[in-house]
Amino acid sequence: MQVILLERVAKLGQMGEVVNVKDGYARNFLLPQGKALRANDANIKSFEVKKAQLEATNLETRKEAEAVGAKLDGQTFIVIRSASDAGALYGSVTPRDAAEAATDAGFTVNRGQIVLDRPIKDLGLHTVSVALHPEVAVKIKLNVARSVEEAELQASGKSIQELAAEAEAQAEFEIAELFDEVGAAASEE
Repeated sequence: MQVILLERVAKLGQMGEVVNVKDGYARNFLLPQGKALRANDANIKSFEVKKAQLEATNLETRKEAEAVGAKLDGQTFIVIRSASDAGALYGSVTPRDAAEAATDAGFTVNRGQIVLDRPIKDLGLHTVSVALHPEVAVKIKLNVARSVEEAELQASGKSIQELAAEAEAQAEFEIAELFDEVGAAASEE
């Protein structure tokens, strides 16, 4: 099916281009979302009439997105989740969780704007893209931890695995020290 794009669509084209897409993609996504019109003579003529207005609206929304993006770019948000001792999450962090974390911090972000390259299934710092506008994308960091204190430690540069190894080494040292004291006490008697 041929459609006229009413806005820039990633991996498809720029505003005003007539492109061929699969019928299902056009019927189920592009047309209902208002991102495209069917490419017939009447729609092409109406697009030419509205083109200046659409470009002005696009420029205005892009400027707003760039202003929000300047504030949002590089921000770190804490997401608290339960996880195993090895750092594997019970479940995963979804775009909805990332959007809620950003919204709780005072930014207006919806889950459709969050772009996850891969599922987040472990503790740590993860970089996530936020598409504020088809032409404006910024990066944020999600600090996934079991508690706020753990998140602060991760932010300072320590991983959960390092902290667990340090705690285990400390426990082994204390046990060895205890046995040395018990052995020294037994040899004195």
